[in-house]
Amino acid sequence: CHADALIVQDWGVARIVKKCFPNLTLHASTQMAVHNLAGALAMKKMGFTRVVLARELSLSEILEIQNKAGVEIEVFVHGALCYSYSGLCLFSSLTTGRSANRGKCVYSCRSTFKIGDKQYHPFSMKDLALEQEVLKLKGVSLKIEGRKKTPLYVGAVTDYYRRILDTGKIDGGLTDNLKQIFARPWTKLHFNGKRKDVIEPDFVGHRGLFIGTVDKVFNHTITFRPDRTLARYDGIQIDIPGQEKPFGFSAENLTVGGKKVFEATAGQSVTMTLPPHHPFIQKGNAVYLASTTHVKGAYPYTKPRPNEYKNKIGIDVDIFLEPTQITACSGIYTATVKNNFSPATHSERVFQSVQQSFEKTGETAFLLNKITLHNPNHLFVPASVLNELRRSLYAQIVIERTKPTLPPTAHLKVSKAKPIWIIKTDDLHLAEQLSDYDELTYVLKKTDTPDMLPFSDIKKVRLALPPILRPEKPWQNLVQSFWQAGFTKWEIGNPAGLTLIPRQADIRLDNTVSLMNAQAVEEAFCQGISRFTFSVEDTLNNIKELAAKTGQGVLVLYQDPALFLSANCIRENECQVCSKKRLEMNLTDGRGKYILVSENCLTTVIDSRPFVLPPEAQNIPVSGYRVDFCYRHYTPAQAAEILSKIKNKQKIPGSTDGNFEKQFAS
Repeated sequence: CHADALIVQDWGVARIVKKCFPNLTLHASTQMAVHNLAGALAMKKMGFTRVVLARELSLSEILEIQNKAGVEIEVFVHGALCYSYSGLCLFSSLTTGRSANRGKCVYSCRSTFKIGDKQYHPFSMKDLALEQEVLKLKGVSLKIEGRKKTPLYVGAVTDYYRRILDTGKIDGGLTDNLKQIFARPWTKLHFNGKRKDVIEPDFVGHRGLFIGTVDKVFNHTITFRPDRTLARYDGIQIDIPGQEKPFGFSAENLTVGGKKVFEATAGQSVTMTLPPHHPFIQKGNAVYLASTTHVKGAYPYTKPRPNEYKNKIGIDVDIFLEPTQITACSGIYTATVKNNFSPATHSERVFQSVQQSFEKTGETAFLLNKITLHNPNHLFVPASVLNELRRSLYAQIVIERTKPTLPPTAHLKVSKAKPIWIIKTDDLHLAEQLSDYDELTYVLKKTDTPDMLPFSDIKKVRLALPPILRPEKPWQNLVQSFWQAGFTKWEIGNPAGLTLIPRQADIRLDNTVSLMNAQAVEEAFCQGISRFTFSVEDTLNNIKELAAKTGQGVLVLYQDPALFLSANCIRENECQVCSKKRLEMNLTDGRGKYILVSENCLTTVIDSRPFVLPPEAQNIPVSGYRVDFCYRHYTPAQAAEILSKIKNKQKIPGSTDGNFEKQFAS
């Protein structure tokens, strides 16, 4: 079993593969948050041959990237959706220590939140289901999200889209099958343009196929008329108002007309016995078919045998059969069994027996590649002797898998220069008022122009591009105008910035591109980055280890990290009448308190507690310390007080240090 390609998020892994395994094909993961042409071009330059685009893109955006990027494009067409842009979600990591960027997400977006007097699931996405819309996608790879799904689901959803591609039509029966196996409510997300109805606010998880409503509840039974055949032991789920998950049970007792039946046909009034301790159910509750034996049998599959698809090292074995002994050799390893062997009645069968025995490599790290039998006397050898010989030889063989030498990191140089102090803000008024810094980083808005910026000394100013750059064209024009105005220092929060900003610029990489190992930092420098920013979800031990190898990192000491960065709007108004101006909401999930900011079609959620590293973090050898005032509103007095406390190594009450003093969750 050999992989076609590696789907990679980590820049360090990409570098190692390119240098040590150049024949391996690299696909850029959706975790790279590639959402425009500039990002796809950056991935191409880094050596990726395929890019998995962000799920949030429209058809027109996908087609532009496909037509102009010169790389293969992969598009999500079905499956679970994340509320945040993939790769830019820090909610799970900074609140539980289990990082979505390390495959450990606890699905914080599916939690219940209270906003004002309303308690619901404001971030719980419906499932993506493009269905016939996939016919508009030509020459791309179609991606089905199936993390932690069953083989039954994989078979059903793959068959579903194969039929659509072959016939151009939807098979309603297959739709029903798929919804019985696993389905939240479906959405096409923003494929055909911006949509608001992409959230499932009341229920989470699998519901199934709607088949009717409860007509009667009596003595621990319910009666209703299903719109399709219902069989004993089928899985049933019922919506219970006020509960986030439907109540599920097996239909073990079916009664039609007072008689027990194994199967009830569509339209019949069927009575089912409820299990003990069932919740309160009332007339009108929706009933769903959550699983059926019929559907399970429609997609048969065979489980692979243990170790069947493990990559093993091939070995060659030579067998020497003599009248008084048999010897097996493989490289430097030899095994011998003494015995008296007589002539074989059918000498041609001896080789078959030898081969069948030595093909049984079991749990070893190798498999039989070639076997040669040397049997000049045409002797017979019993199977028991062959098995003993095989076990003796294979017990000796040690497969030493070659470990590649990591590529050199020539750009990583430890600097003993004194760290500079950096202030970063997205508030132009605040930027004008702040002082006491070596460098000020200002996050540009699409409406900014060079003459709006009040900086007298632009040498102390670094301009930052936000992590989401949609649509791309205004940002291209923005970068060009500020570059022509003399701004040469930049910060980028997405790989797209590598394409948009001139190569000769001084470019720092923000922490929204997570670099957590030396190879990743080296790759960044090879791509033209002059400085990088340590990830805010990193740990003390990892930061210290990385800082010891390079002095070119900036450490964020204070920030309001974006737990969610989302294209999905929480406002109740329609897009056509939206002002797109800043809107703030307070919310809680019962464990923490958060602030939601909606502005210009981007939803950002931050913790009510700022992220603050302890004073001892300033002992780590880095090139700069950064204090951020973004997303949340700060007055000049508040910002100045916070900056003073951080510089004087005073603690900030009511803050969190994320994973800084933890170990990565395993």
